[in-house]
Amino acid sequence: MSDTAVRPRRRARPRLSRQQQRRRSILRAGLLSAGLLALTPLAFLPVARRLRDRLRPPGAMADEATFLGACIKCGQCVQVCPVNAILLADAGDGFGHGAPYIEPREQACDFSCDALSCILACPTGALRHEISLVSEVAIGTAELVRPDACRARRAEGVHGPARTEGFRGRLRYSEIDRWTPQPVADQAYDLEHCDLCARLCPVGDTAIAMVRLADGPSGATTPEVRDGCVGCGVCEMVCPETPTCITVVPTVALAATHEGAA
Repeated sequence: MSDTAVRPRRRARPRLSRQQQRRRSILRAGLLSAGLLALTPLAFLPVARRLRDRLRPPGAMADEATFLGACIKCGQCVQVCPVNAILLADAGDGFGHGAPYIEPREQACDFSCDALSCILACPTGALRHEISLVSEVAIGTAELVRPDACRARRAEGVHGPARTEGFRGRLRYSEIDRWTPQPVADQAYDLEHCDLCARLCPVGDTAIAMVRLADGPSGATTPEVRDGCVGCGVCEMVCPETPTCITVVPTVALAATHEGAA
C-alpha cells in the first residue's frame, strides 16, 4: 500500500443556469453602483471644506467651479512649462483631481516663456486665451505673512544662496541668460539688507517694492505688495527664511474672502 495519501477529489461546482448568471451579474453591478454612490460625496469634501486653495496657472478662470468644469486634465500646460512649475493634482483634491496647479515655494512661475505657453497650449480655454501679457495675469496676490521674521524688516542681509543647496527650483536671471532658467541654489548673494522678493520679481516695482520702515531698526525696509502683483510666486520661492515670510494667496481664496466679508 502506498504511503502517499490519496487526496479526495473535489466536487465539481454546479454550473449556473443563464438566468442565475444574469442575476449574479445584476447583483454585482448593483453592489458596485451602491459603493460608488456612497463614495461620491467624498469628492466634495476638499471643495466644501476648502482643504486646498490651489494656485492655478496663468489665465485660469477666476471661478474655481467654472475652471474645473472647463479643464479636461489633459496636461498640455504641464508639458510646455519651461521651469516645470505646473503640477497635476492627485485624488486628494476631489473633483480637482488631475487639474493643474502651482506650488510656488517649490517652483514659481517666472514667465520664462514670455508668451505664456501654458495658455497657448490649453485646448479648452480653461486658461483664457484672451490673455497675452504678463500684466493681465491674476493668479493670486502676495502677502507678508510672517513680518517679524522678515530679514528686510529686521535690517538683516543675505550672504550666500537664497535657498539651501539641493533646492531644485529655477529662475530666469536676465543678467546671466535671457532664455535659460538657472538653479536658485546656485546663485549666491552678499547683500547688507535683504530685498530678494522685490529684486527678483519678474514683474518689477509695479508688483512689489521695498519701502522704508519708519519704526524699525536703522536701514530696515518692508516689502510693499502693489496692485501690479499677478501672484507668480517668485517672491515666495526666493524668500531665504523657512517657513517663508511671504506667500501667494490664490485668486479663488481671495474671492471667497471677499464673498464672506460681503
